[in-house]
This record gives sequence, C-alpha cells and structure tokens, in this order.
Amino acid sequence: MITESVVLHVHPGREAEYEAAFRTAAPIVARQRGYVAHSLKRGIEDPSSYLLTVEWETVEDHEAGFRGSADYQEWRRLLHPFYVELPPVPHYREVGPTA
Repeated sequence: MITESVVLHVHPGREAEYEAAFRTAAPIVARQRGYVAHSLKRGIEDPSSYLLTVEWETVEDHEAGFRGSADYQEWRRLLHPFYVELPPVPHYREVGPTA
C-alpha cells in the first residue's frame, strides 16, 4: 500500500465552498480501483491550507488508473479551481517498524 500526500492551498475566503465541493468529489476517488482510504485535514495556522492523503494499493492505481480516468476529469472540474497553484503530489510507502 502507498500513500499520496499533498498540501493544497485554497484561495482565501473560499474554504467553505471548497469543503462542500470536496464532499461532492470524495465519492469519485472512493470508487476507484485500488483505493483504500482518504482524509482531508484543514490547517490550523493557515486555515486556507489542507492536507489531503489518499491510500492506494499501488502508485499505478493512482497515476494510471485514477488520473487516466474520466472520473479524474470530474474531480479536476470540481476541485482544481479552488487551488492557488497545483503542487506536486508525492507518494510514500511504509518502511516498517520505527521503534
């Protein structure tokens, strides 16, 4: 399993509108092949910033599967207009016990 993690900066003053749009868009990502879970967290120090994490079975499920789908075009239509800029979207994998 891998984790997609991205900090998104929303145009100030549009946070409530963005959160409503995200609630509409969430089922789109949740129905994708390889989707495991997601969370959206709002910044405390910067309330116009959000941390989106999505867990996928593989990077390919995200990159080729979701991003290559018609569903992704709808996701973009709903959410991308809120972003100040589009940040890189890195992927992470667990490295094992750290204790």
